Amino acid sequence: MEWTRDATYNEEEGSVRFFLRGRPIVLYAPTAIAETYDMLKVATAPQIRLKLEWVYGYRGRDCRSNLHLLPTGEIVYFVAAAVVLYNVEEQSQRHYLGHTDDVKCLTVHPNKLLVATGQAAGHDRREGRSWKFNPPPDRMAPEAEQWPHVRVWNSVSLHTLAVIGIGEFERSICCLSFSKADGGVLLCAVDEAPDHNISIWDWQRGERGQKITETKCSADTVVAAEFHPMDRQSIVTCGKSHISFWTLDAGGTLYKRMGIFENRDKPKYVTCLAFTQTGDVVSGDSNGNIIVWGRATNTISKFLRGLHEGSVFSVCVMKEGNLVTGGGKDGRLVQLDASLNPTGQETRVPEHLGPVRVIAEGRGSQLLVGTTRNCILIGSLDLGLTPVVCGHTDELWGLAIHPSLPQFLTGGHDQLVTLWDSMSHSVVWSKDVAEPVQSATFSLDGSVLIIGCTTGHWFVMDAETREVYSTHTDGAEPIQVVKFSPDGALLALGSRDNNIYVYQVSEEARKYSRVGRCMGHSSFVTHLDWSTDSQYIQSNSGDYELLYWNAGLCRQVPQSSQLRDVEWASNSCTLTFSSLGIWPEGADGTDVNHCDRSHNGELMATADDFGKVKLYSYPVIQPRSLCHTYGGHSSHVTNVSFLHDDSRLISTGGRDTSVMQWALS
Repeated sequence: MEWTRDATYNEEEGSVRFFLRGRPIVLYAPTAIAETYDMLKVATAPQIRLKLEWVYGYRGRDCRSNLHLLPTGEIVYFVAAAVVLYNVEEQSQRHYLGHTDDVKCLTVHPNKLLVATGQAAGHDRREGRSWKFNPPPDRMAPEAEQWPHVRVWNSVSLHTLAVIGIGEFERSICCLSFSKADGGVLLCAVDEAPDHNISIWDWQRGERGQKITETKCSADTVVAAEFHPMDRQSIVTCGKSHISFWTLDAGGTLYKRMGIFENRDKPKYVTCLAFTQTGDVVSGDSNGNIIVWGRATNTISKFLRGLHEGSVFSVCVMKEGNLVTGGGKDGRLVQLDASLNPTGQETRVPEHLGPVRVIAEGRGSQLLVGTTRNCILIGSLDLGLTPVVCGHTDELWGLAIHPSLPQFLTGGHDQLVTLWDSMSHSVVWSKDVAEPVQSATFSLDGSVLIIGCTTGHWFVMDAETREVYSTHTDGAEPIQVVKFSPDGALLALGSRDNNIYVYQVSEEARKYSRVGRCMGHSSFVTHLDWSTDSQYIQSNSGDYELLYWNAGLCRQVPQSSQLRDVEWASNSCTLTFSSLGIWPEGADGTDVNHCDRSHNGELMATADDFGKVKLYSYPVIQPRSLCHTYGGHSSHVTNVSFLHDDSRLISTGGRDTSVMQWALS
């Protein structure tokens, strides 16, 4: 008997036994390996590496003022823990990956070269207890970077210049602004904690910046904070039922004056801020009004009532002095002249791309528009807008790889199914299937799609015309996984109701008749694989079982040691002998959400609960297997799959709604 800390190898049986959450797991080694298996050997990481090549998606649904044009011609925005620098004309992306969790805000320095981004609390402290009761033991330690903080970095070299505020912010940073009148020496930040503290930093002082002052901003939500472009000491903040005008005095203390609405209808939310070329403050609010506040005052000098139906989510002052406002409900972009008179020029964002979240100046007279449905559009009021970034808007689980083209399909709880082309980085088509999607797969020739939903329904769909051939129902729980047998004759669907449903496939994957269901799991089915000869299925469940089934009979094979030498067509089950090394010691069985074996059988990629994608040499049979680890996602990474030719790996981020494409090199 050999053992590592929580695993033992039984040489007589040729089996490894280890524990997940206190449950014993027994996995049988293939005969060829069993005789010479040495559990103490450390497996090396593969020679091949991943490089993040493309990020699909944008976070517009709940983050503001997060879209800017840089002098390099790139637009900068964020999704998940990645900041994307995207050159639309050259169709190229670069990525700043310094953050360890969700990026929540972004601001560009007045020199247009430096960028500051703020993040939420990292995964190790998701419980979100305040740092005040639980400060990081050593603020210089790598794990301290899991705490909410701000990073200042160079947008050309992507080099990090400063990491600010570790142990100083309580929740996540929701607003950031560099000072403008003094050339960007100061940085203002607002914390999403209950008091929404506003802090001012001399960000270049030391490695971690120096805090000049901090004070309570508002008990209510704060949505924007901006340094005045001309008045050095002046900062304006706004949010739920307030707009505040701050003065930073010479001694470094902040004083606040509230904006006075007098007898005019006070809005529930002041939703956005901008500054005119004469230094007045312009605000938009939830009543659809635009208000001008006289420079250096807290009183209204102009009031434009009901310009939009619903909230004004963004105001952008253009180079030539005109204003463009964006509606967060009506989706309209309206141009006003410097005196606040509508010029008659306006356009509307198409409804399926969502209302306006943010407007920024693009090249020349172009506008950049981010939407609450996570799209970015570029264009102008007279020529209209073209989408350049599209993304999902809700949790993302379904991922299917086309069997012969460089394409893949994603499906999310936002009811959208989208086919992407990995070479042109574009949407081939997108369809609303009117139900939250959990899983998907292509037929063997790629002509038919199976879409599994959270309701127990599943669709058979033409992959080109998107016509739905038929709808089926199995149970009332999510269909977690769908897979065709290698010979194309059977389809297996694993459900959250603990069953695997098996169907006979005919008429070129258009007709399905149920063979039966595999009953025996005592928890929901999480993964399944077919044997190469299409005879057997192996499956994992939520209580860490590995069961085997005779697919045609839908009967369990109780002696799992008999199947130790079966060859499997895929290895997406996370609990198998050939994937046991993906489990870190002391792991919780839910830590690894998905794994995939490359088609050449040399690599395995995993998706985990800590926002990481990992790459191992396959088979991963040593409890101590080294790997390469990659960040970029923020919440649970829900799925990973290699493209048909193993040239790329695709990963989906659950709640972060992003899709990431990694090149293998």
